[in-house]
Amino acid sequence: MAQQLLMPKATAVWLVDNTALSFEQIATFCKLHPLEVKAIADGESAQGIKGLDPIATGQLSRDEIVRAEGNPNHKLKISEPKVRVPESKRKGPRYTPVSKRQDRPNAILWLVRNHPELKDAQISRLVGTTKSTIEQIRERTHWNSANLTASDPVTLGLCSQIDLDLEVERASKGRPLPTAADLGATLEPAQETQRFSYGYEREEEKEMDADAVFAKLKSLKSATPDEEEEKY
Repeated sequence: MAQQLLMPKATAVWLVDNTALSFEQIATFCKLHPLEVKAIADGESAQGIKGLDPIATGQLSRDEIVRAEGNPNHKLKISEPKVRVPESKRKGPRYTPVSKRQDRPNAILWLVRNHPELKDAQISRLVGTTKSTIEQIRERTHWNSANLTASDPVTLGLCSQIDLDLEVERASKGRPLPTAADLGATLEPAQETQRFSYGYEREEEKEMDADAVFAKLKSLKSATPDEEEEKY
């Protein structure tokens, strides 16, 4: 791709004011008509445009200007950029490799089941399919519907997790939040929430029998002298 001149009219204004280049040389370099450059020099055009220095922007060298000023037939050449900016990719349907195209119906079925909020256009962007195919899978009229198995498109390599999350987030914007009834959740009554469970049942206090307690003490006292005798 040929290097494009930034702000050609502003560059022409600067060249007219700061160089001795001819109108034809400036017009050729800036892709303008010579009469338009003459109008800029006469103050009839581009009165509100501030000149842009092509040397400061790295689009033209001082030596190139001096060479063109000494030779009216010399055509100015734009300088090679020091940093290459990658060209923006053309927007269009996502390309799917031939080896993975057979997995697209399974991915579409997974998206339809797990993310019903996604629109057909979003599914088409994710897996690179057509709206008619999506409708056939939704309505179970696809020729291979009986053999389809829902599969995650990220696992199949048809899209990235970032792209999927982005489309889901876009589809979820503006949708009302689910209510408790939609989620199947209800509040429990206060009687149930106040029943604290600590993992054991509290033992009921038993009534103590006084006779049994004294009998046990007497047996302990009678056993003590015998034990002392055995020691000796």
